[in-house]
Order: sequence, then structure tokens, then C-alpha cells
Amino acid sequence: MISTVLISVVRFLVGAYPRWQGCQPAATQRIYFANHTSHVDTLALFSAIPDEFRRTTRVVAARDYWCGSPVKQYVAEKGFNAVFIDRKREDKTCDPLLPLCEVLAKGESLIIFPEGTRGQDDKPGPFKGGLFHLASRFPKVELVPVYLDNLNRIMPKGTKFPVPLICTVHFGEPMQRDDDETKEQFLERARQAVEKMA
Repeated sequence: MISTVLISVVRFLVGAYPRWQGCQPAATQRIYFANHTSHVDTLALFSAIPDEFRRTTRVVAARDYWCGSPVKQYVAEKGFNAVFIDRKREDKTCDPLLPLCEVLAKGESLIIFPEGTRGQDDKPGPFKGGLFHLASRFPKVELVPVYLDNLNRIMPKGTKFPVPLICTVHFGEPMQRDDDETKEQFLERARQAVEKMA
């Protein structure tokens, strides 16, 4: 119920029109990875995926932000099917990617923002290593680059209310990690796959 309401509000405010340029919606297990400039990013990308595939797609969300209040946690869990990751781990021996690996092991898909936090620019900044490790552990999962157009102007970092503008969600061509590719090479290639759709 709350998911339907949130998606309707996002579509009314920003459109979040999907443009499937390099692939088509499919039941294929995927990791969608995108640029991150706004709090609306999560819902815009989530709402751009067709309903029948959205049910098995989980959004990676920062525990320190989304579990900061019961209301935010409820919205994350019920509104966009979040799986939480600890950005500020107290126990350094725990694998921070374990919750994501459990989701992928069940055959579900993920939405991830590899920059780790919202940037100020419309083009993606350097990617953190999580995407590389997930691609290495689950080589058969399709990696789909996504570019969120205009969301940096709709609700940029530091603002509390969105400005109604039209947003487009561009889905690019799926990629895989090459066996001989270093982490740095792969992450830069993934970042460029998102940026080239800008």
C-alpha cells in the first residue's frame, strides 16, 4: 500500500519516465547501479521498474540514515523494499556486503548507488568497491548501468522539498566483470557506463 502511494507521488512530481536504451525489462536477475544526487533517486529508479519485476527488486539503503527514526525505517522497508547496509561498522570483522549477498543468493535483484553517498554533480563520482565485490561473487547476475537525469535539480543535497521537474531514468546495456580486470579498472568502466548516458 505505502509503496503504491510513494510511487504515485514520485510519478506525479517528477515523472521518473523509464528509457530502456540498452536492455528491456525482464525477469533476469540484475544489479541496477546508478548515479546518486538526490533523496528522490531511490524512489525514481524503483518506480521506473515495472511492477512485476519490482516485487523481487531490493533497494540498498544506508542503515545509519534510513534507520535513524521509526518513520524512515518503515518507509524504507514497506515503501521501497530496502535491504540495509552498515556504512559505519563498529565490528570491522563483519562482512558489510553479507545482507546484499543473501538477497542475491535468493535470486532477487538489487538497486545500488556505488558512489556511497549523494554527490553534488549530475555526473557520477568515483565508485566504491562494493559493486566490484558483488560482481565477483555473483558473476551470472546482469549489471545494468542507470543514469538518473535531472534529479540533481529536483532535490539536490541540502534541500528538504522537491522542485517539480521532469526526470528520466535511462537504463543502459548490461555489463559483466572481466576476469582479468582489476577492481579499479572495473569500477571506472562501470562509472563510465553510467556517465556516457548523461
